[in-house]
Amino acid sequence: MKKFEDSGLLVARILISVLFIIAGYGKLGDAYAGTQEFMEAMKVPGILLPLTILLELGGGLAVMFGLLTRTTAVFTFIFCILTSILFHHDFADNMNQTMFLKNLAISAGYLMLAIMGPGKFSIDGVLKKNW
Repeated sequence: MKKFEDSGLLVARILISVLFIIAGYGKLGDAYAGTQEFMEAMKVPGILLPLTILLELGGGLAVMFGLLTRTTAVFTFIFCILTSILFHHDFADNMNQTMFLKNLAISAGYLMLAIMGPGKFSIDGVLKKNW
């Protein structure tokens, strides 16, 4: 099983990153103002949107390529937990309940990545860093 571990970690990094890269990129254009308004409606300061974009887009790319993987995975794990609690706490709405559980599942993936590391098919692996 060990011989598939590095390949599996590469595939996992790519799959878990795509959602964040697309979401972060999508917030850069016309959706910026709407996202900021939504955040403020949910009692989250809209001024945090640039940090959200940095984590989603920058962190997504970092994890995909395996750069500072463990550190970025920890921040993203926390981000997923917080967004679940702050934005998807209305369990009377089935979609919110589904989004809450989806975020928890994604956070579990980032937690495992923080524990396991990126594998050898990564920038961290090439640099032999254990972030």
